[in-house]
Amino acid sequence: MKIIWIAIFLLVLIWSGVNPKDYPTWALEVSPAVAGGLILAFTYKRFPLTPLLYALILLHCVILMIGGHYTYAEVPFFDALKPVFGWERNNFDKLGHFLQGFVPALIAREVLLRYAIVASNAWRSFFIVCICLAVSAFYELIEWWVALLSEEAAESFLGTQGYVWDTQADMAFALLGAILALLLLGRIHDQQLRQRQLL
Repeated sequence: MKIIWIAIFLLVLIWSGVNPKDYPTWALEVSPAVAGGLILAFTYKRFPLTPLLYALILLHCVILMIGGHYTYAEVPFFDALKPVFGWERNNFDKLGHFLQGFVPALIAREVLLRYAIVASNAWRSFFIVCICLAVSAFYELIEWWVALLSEEAAESFLGTQGYVWDTQADMAFALLGAILALLLLGRIHDQQLRQRQLL
C-alpha cells in the first residue's frame, strides 16, 4: 500500500512538472502537496494514519498537481464540462477548495479523536469545521500575498477568472466539503480507527 501511494504521488508530481503552463504557478500550486508528502513521510512510523485518510490526502495532492500543471483556470476536462453544465468559467478550482475542507476535516478529526482533545461529538464537529474554515481563509490570504508580491504568477495562481466573489465562493466550498466529510465518512473513519486500535 505504501509503495503504491508513493509511486502514484511521484508519477503525478513528475508529470505535472513536465512542461506546465508556467513554472512559478506550478511551484506555488504543488508546494502544499510536496510539504504534505514530506510530513507524512516523517510521521509515518510515529503517527500512522488510517487508510481512508492516506487515500484522501493522495487524492488532494493529485488535484493540486493537476492544477499546478494546467493552472486551475485551464484544466481541459473542466473546460469540456463548461458547455455541458452552462458554466461561464472553469470550475476546477472549486473542486480543489471543496477538498480543502473535505480532507482537512478528517485530518483534524483523527488528531482530535486520537489525542482525546474534545470529548463531545457536537463540539468536536464544530471545532473541526472552524479549523477547516481557518485553513481556507489562511490559504486565501496566501493567494493575496502572492498576488501582491508577484504580478507574473498572480493571475494564474489566484484563478479568479473575473469572478468578483471568488474568494468567498472558495471558502464556501471548503465549508461544504468539511461538513460533508463529517456527515458521510464519520462512521467509516471510526471503524478504521477501531480496527487499527488507534482510539
